[in-house]
Amino acid sequence: MSNAGPSTNEIFTSGNTAVITGASSGIGRATAIMCASKGMNVWLVDVDEEELKSALEMVDEEKEKVGGGDEQKIKSVVADVSDLAAMEKLSEDVFTTHNACHFLMNNAGICPGKGALDPMETFRKTVDVNTYGPIHGCVAFIPNMKKASQTCALVVNTGSKQGITMPPGNLSYNVSKAALKTYTEGLEHELSNERRDETNEVKIRAALLIPGWTNTSIVLKDVREKAQGSGETFDVSKVFFHEEKPASGAWMPQQVVDFMMEELDKGRFYIVCPDNDVDRKTDNLRMTWTMQDITMDRPPLSRWHPDYKEKFTEFLDAGKSKK
Repeated sequence: MSNAGPSTNEIFTSGNTAVITGASSGIGRATAIMCASKGMNVWLVDVDEEELKSALEMVDEEKEKVGGGDEQKIKSVVADVSDLAAMEKLSEDVFTTHNACHFLMNNAGICPGKGALDPMETFRKTVDVNTYGPIHGCVAFIPNMKKASQTCALVVNTGSKQGITMPPGNLSYNVSKAALKTYTEGLEHELSNERRDETNEVKIRAALLIPGWTNTSIVLKDVREKAQGSGETFDVSKVFFHEEKPASGAWMPQQVVDFMMEELDKGRFYIVCPDNDVDRKTDNLRMTWTMQDITMDRPPLSRWHPDYKEKFTEFLDAGKSKK
């Protein structure tokens, strides 16, 4: 086995076990269905009990479709990833049942914020779910992976392009995903060093999934929660896009999962997904411009600064014209 870590064929195979948070809809649910199609035991984790039931039915249907027997376990767990004790209990239950977890996907996320002076409750909740949630998953599961009767494991944390390019308008979300990127990079560096040690029997690899614009329910759930909190009637028709009302420029969750698998096959750590509006070259140029705000002594978020907006457009056009 190379230092790149275990292959997808070693991870996504019949009899192995997957744990996926944020699994009631979107990318998490699509990943759970994919894992079930491979004959894996699948644990779906979410706080949305009602949608989790629906997702469980869909994953069970996939199990039946591929002829999964009684030995293939599909289970749903209502748990809050921001609660470390809940994640530790989940890990205990998984390892008691299977004595292994081959694939951990820390995917749960929320986006309730707006600006720098949002109420601290909003900032804390966003960071608790989007940053500490994945950290709790890693802290709860990885030590048990190292002690279990398995030879390999894969951890995927779901990040965001907003944690890299930092577009204004949802600062707490950007902060939470930027911190998660940093954590996952550090985690993989440590795991990579451990993989070089031939005395380590369990080889673990981490990757950062960076979706593009995707037709998920993250915005819908935020709008619904705010309406319920204020006593207003939730009108789903007013939500710009979601899985049942897909935007043409966005990918569907299954496309993200398919792309993730392709990139994991190549040994990639950064899984930067395009969408129907933005290709990888454009993403790379946007990220490069953002990082050069520091090296070029520009104002922060200069891409949206009135003195630099035209310069950014020129930079983008020049970069896209290069072959």
